[in-house]
Amino acid sequence: MTKTTYPAGPVLGARALNRATLDRQLLLRPSSMSAGAAVEHLLGLQAQNVKPPYYALAARLDGFVPEELSTLMTGREAVRIVSMRSTIHTHTADDCLTLRPFVQPARDRELTYFRKGLTGVDLDRLAALARDLVEAEPRTMKQLREALSAEWPDADPQSLAVAARCRLPLVQVTPRGLWGRSGQVALTTAEHWLGRPAQPAPTADSVVLRYLAAFGPASVKDMQTWAGLTRLRDAFERLRPRLLTFRDEHGVELFDLPDAPRPDPHTPAPPRFLPEFDNLLLSHADRTRVVPAEYWGRSWQGNQAYCTLLVDGFLAGLWKLEQEALVVEPFGTLSRAQRQDVAAEGERMLATMHPGQSYDIRFGTVVRS
Repeated sequence: MTKTTYPAGPVLGARALNRATLDRQLLLRPSSMSAGAAVEHLLGLQAQNVKPPYYALAARLDGFVPEELSTLMTGREAVRIVSMRSTIHTHTADDCLTLRPFVQPARDRELTYFRKGLTGVDLDRLAALARDLVEAEPRTMKQLREALSAEWPDADPQSLAVAARCRLPLVQVTPRGLWGRSGQVALTTAEHWLGRPAQPAPTADSVVLRYLAAFGPASVKDMQTWAGLTRLRDAFERLRPRLLTFRDEHGVELFDLPDAPRPDPHTPAPPRFLPEFDNLLLSHADRTRVVPAEYWGRSWQGNQAYCTLLVDGFLAGLWKLEQEALVVEPFGTLSRAQRQDVAAEGERMLATMHPGQSYDIRFGTVVRS
């Protein structure tokens, strides 16, 4: 079979990709979008912990208040669910009911890693039993393990609970995930919580277009990294006549929407305080458009991820809130002007997320490898 070749597109350097991605990610300038519209545009927000989605929106939206996202969650217009890359995301209700079916093949594949603990388990029966349990009342993972182990005492309890999570679209019910409130993780099905059935999975083509609008320009591997899926090239090829193509500095083909913003590489990019696990840093196979090669691996240690600082659009350090201080730990030396800009953005973030509270802004020891 002859492989079709296409003319090589123009080259986009790291700064051009950086500015284009920041614009799509609402990080070049504060956006006037509502919280719900932003969550939809961004195809969800990483939500491994409770606070990151709130800080992610604070970095992106003009006039955001945390209660706006909490209100969406209590109104069941937004939910927390395992979706892309087998990680918890905050999605709009509509995306919960469609994007979860879209990534279901990855959840099915995930189950293979637990097959030894599921010997002799009828997965269809397990899913039906788990559905009955969580729809009768929200259950914790511990409660699911115990109930399912009573049916399959020889199986691994953790594998049984993971199987339920993989087979069913389980959402975390409130008050879990609300700003300023606490609550353990309790689960029920998305259909039960939202009061409507799951929708058919969207076409890969439609999700490609949405991904490019939020993360482009991007390669096939970039989107596969974001989704945790494989075999998406066919969708890109079907869409090729409708898309523009470029190359990165290594010759990798990139696709993009014709009318999507691609700002001048020298467009100013103000500092931004991002939460741990922000999708900006996780949604491309090649992360050098945001993470300089010399800083690779600096934003996490083991399973611990840190809150990150962007300066001039690129990863430049870490930050944390201590008792009475916002502590900034840059990876390199910041100029006087950069420090002033970082402090100003820190003040903006603190006023948004912690109004009425007093924090000092301190620059800690430069973090070096």
